[in-house]
Amino acid sequence: MELPVYLIAGFLDSGKTTFLNGILEDGFAHDAKTLLLCCEEGDVEYSEQALYNVTVVKVDEFETFSPEFLTAMEHKYQPQQIVIECNGMWSLPDLCNKRLPSNWLVYQVMVFVEAETFEIYSRNMSQLMMEKIMNADLLVFNRCTEELKAQLRSRNLRMVNRRADIFLEDDGEEAEDYINDQTPPFNMDGDVVTIPDEDFGIFYVDVMDYPERYAGKTIDLSLVMCHSKTFPNTFVPGRFAMTCCADDIEFLGVVATGDLAQFEDYQWLNVTATVSTVEHAAYQGKGPQLNILTAKVGDKPENDVVSF
Repeated sequence: MELPVYLIAGFLDSGKTTFLNGILEDGFAHDAKTLLLCCEEGDVEYSEQALYNVTVVKVDEFETFSPEFLTAMEHKYQPQQIVIECNGMWSLPDLCNKRLPSNWLVYQVMVFVEAETFEIYSRNMSQLMMEKIMNADLLVFNRCTEELKAQLRSRNLRMVNRRADIFLEDDGEEAEDYINDQTPPFNMDGDVVTIPDEDFGIFYVDVMDYPERYAGKTIDLSLVMCHSKTFPNTFVPGRFAMTCCADDIEFLGVVATGDLAQFEDYQWLNVTATVSTVEHAAYQGKGPQLNILTAKVGDKPENDVVSF
C-alpha cells in the first residue's frame, strides 16, 4: 500500500515542532492514523492534544533511518500517513532518495528557517541550507523583522526554488508572501532598461514572475545563445547559473524571436530586445518573450556563471 509522507525540515529551533503542534491540533491526523517520526528534539515538545491518533517514534541516528527499519515501523503501527520531523543536519536528497521504502511517497516537503540565523547557516552550512530550500514545496522564514524581510528578498531565493510557496512570518505569526510586486529591481523609467551581467539572475526571476512588468520595455543584456533541442525552431538564449554549488549548474533560458539563426550555441551575444508575454510550451503557459532588435557577438563576462 502506498503511504503519503510529509517531511518537516529545518535546523534546530527553526519552528518545526511548533508548526507540527499547530496542524495536528487543527485535525491533520484526526481522520488518518499517523506515524510521526521525530528525528530531532528541540526546546518545544509535542502537546498531548496534538497527538490524537498519532504514534510518535524517535529516531536519533541517521544510520537507523533505513528502508528496513521504516518498513518494520509500518508493519508494527499500520499508519495511513507518515510525518517526519527531520534532523536539520541530515541530507534531504539522501533521505528521500535512499532511505524511504519504495511505497512511501513524499507528498510535501515543508522547510522552516529562523530568519535571524539564515545568513549564518548559509555561510557555514551552505550546502545543507541550500538543498533544503531547493527541495521545499513550502518554505517559511519565521521571526522576521522588516529589515530581515528586505534582506531575504534581496537574496532572490525564487531563483533557488521557483516552485515553492515562500512566506515571511513575523513575531506575531502574521505571514506575507515572499513575492513582492511593489518595487521593481531595476529602474524602469528610461527608454532602455540595462541589465548588468551580475544581475541577470535577478532579472530572470523577476521577468518570469512578473512578465507584464516588462511588457513593451526595451532591454539591453548579455546572453549565451541556445537553440532549443526540446522545442524545435525555438531560440532560448540565457545564462548558466549556480543555484547551490558547483554541482548544481543549470541553464536559464528565455524564449526569443528574431534574427538569431546565424548564431551558434554557446556564443556570447550582446542583445537589445523588447519584451512581450506569450503562450509557449517551454513555459507550460504564459511567459516572457524577447523580441530581438539587435544582436551581435560579444565578450564573455568575467563572471560568466550567475550565482545566488
